Amino acid sequence: MKLRTWFRYTLLFLLGMITLILLIYTRFDIPVEKLKAKYTNEESEFIAIQGMQIHYRDEGKGIPLVLLHGTSASLHTWEAWTQVLKKNYRVLRLDLPAYGLTGPHPQRKYDLNMYLSVLHEFFQKKGIREFYLGGNSFGGLLAWEYALAYPQEVQKMILVDASAYPSKRKSPWVFRLAKIPVLNQIVRYVTPKFFFKNNLEQVYGNDAKITDELLNRYYELGLRDGNRQAFIDRIQHISKNHHEQIKNIQTPTLILWGEKDTWIPLENGQKLDADLPNSKLIVYPGLGHVPMEEDPETTVKDVADFLKNP
Repeated sequence: MKLRTWFRYTLLFLLGMITLILLIYTRFDIPVEKLKAKYTNEESEFIAIQGMQIHYRDEGKGIPLVLLHGTSASLHTWEAWTQVLKKNYRVLRLDLPAYGLTGPHPQRKYDLNMYLSVLHEFFQKKGIREFYLGGNSFGGLLAWEYALAYPQEVQKMILVDASAYPSKRKSPWVFRLAKIPVLNQIVRYVTPKFFFKNNLEQVYGNDAKITDELLNRYYELGLRDGNRQAFIDRIQHISKNHHEQIKNIQTPTLILWGEKDTWIPLENGQKLDADLPNSKLIVYPGLGHVPMEEDPETTVKDVADFLKNP
């Protein structure tokens, strides 16, 4: 009898603790209009594509250079590069569907074909027929997939710690959690700021470079209305890529890689360099998965050298 009573009180205590944690760490979505007031500027524009208002910025003059961010990031990840490169190029960057101020796709479609079709329609509407294309992580995958699908459009390519090949390594815990029914609702509703801080610490080689401003931006845009559900939907709907065709891409390519990348290790960059027939690989000691954020001064110099040379 005493054991049964002890068990009942222990269960009630645990349920109470779980309820308390949920109450403390549950976060409501942030309305997009509130975020626009903080994360747009005079260069920000919106364009209607597939029922979404795609947030983008178009700065500078010259040959167009389009930059694509990675998972859970936004166009702000390219800010430091843009300030340098827009002096000689027309730099365009956009919040991809499911992220940033663009937010979720109305049909919750997040397969590869959707992303490529959104990019193609964006270029058509902006009147861009030939351009340079760069991307980080998932954005890097979209870059080389686009070059494979539309080789006549992409004149040069920049791949920064780009996703490409299947891996037997465990994916980051937040990606694994997003695939588990019921538990993935933790990602949907219970998302304390330290979740985002932990992710940043995984992708940065030097945690000292993670500022409060950087953390707040990832956190607040991650809570944009619909973005958390979109993250779960996208993780569950990633379609098979065409990595076996990478050897067919003739586009001159600069590959940049952080030596300390734990999300997509350096051997992936080395394999890309071996497979691409017209590429150059630069490795950055001490940097992680987002070297363009972590050390923009060094990385953008290498990009500028690559773009200006025939």
